[in-house]
Amino acid sequence: MLGSVALVTGGGSGLGLATVERFIQQGAKVVIADLTSSKGAVVAQKFGDSAVFTPTDVQSEQDVQTAVNLAKEKFGRLDTTVNCAGTAIAFKTYNFNKKLAHNLEDFTRVQMINTVGTFNVIRLAVSLMGDNEPNKDGQRGVIVNTASVAAFEGQIGQAAYAASKAAVVGMTLPIARDLSTQGIRVVTIAPGLFDTPMLAQLPEKVRKFLAANIPFPQRLGDPAEFAHLVQSIVENPLLNGEVIRLDGALRMQM
Repeated sequence: MLGSVALVTGGGSGLGLATVERFIQQGAKVVIADLTSSKGAVVAQKFGDSAVFTPTDVQSEQDVQTAVNLAKEKFGRLDTTVNCAGTAIAFKTYNFNKKLAHNLEDFTRVQMINTVGTFNVIRLAVSLMGDNEPNKDGQRGVIVNTASVAAFEGQIGQAAYAASKAAVVGMTLPIARDLSTQGIRVVTIAPGLFDTPMLAQLPEKVRKFLAANIPFPQRLGDPAEFAHLVQSIVENPLLNGEVIRLDGALRMQM
């Protein structure tokens, strides 16, 4: 990874931040793409010349293109793209007690950020990655997406989130096949329960309950472990078109 350039969406916190830190520790340069309200600018400042921040809504073609252009202008190339930007909502399809249906705008928003946003980043990032000189295997770049175990075992109230992540899983293989002629690999990680800002908002009692449901190791995942897998994917040339669960053997219940 030494000397390579990465674009990380959602790089201001959680799994994205851990990925940014891992890449820079390994000698890479990183474009951090996250919302204006994120800590992305602070993170980039911390790493000096090794990182640059660009305000990015992954739903926006203009924002994402700006991020890709910045990679070229600042670092001259783009080797790896990691999609960590995402959102979640919990609401039943229909609340019979309150006689209230799931808000359609909320459902659509989750799909737009998690699924359409991921595809938007991929389709624009590969235009620059395809310009790279291929290595001995013919590889020009690597895409790593973030799904969730909810893609396979969505819980009560997770229809929107599970649908969005299942779509990321579903498009992994066809996109890998689409990009194979240019030597660009595509792999998706499906994390289980990780100690991210989202889970940090839960009461400690709830966090302990969630951790107790993980077979082994019986704890929440460390974002650094997610970043470690991202690095392994980048470094292993035979990983392509695959979805990898990173969950401590967790299988979500209702």
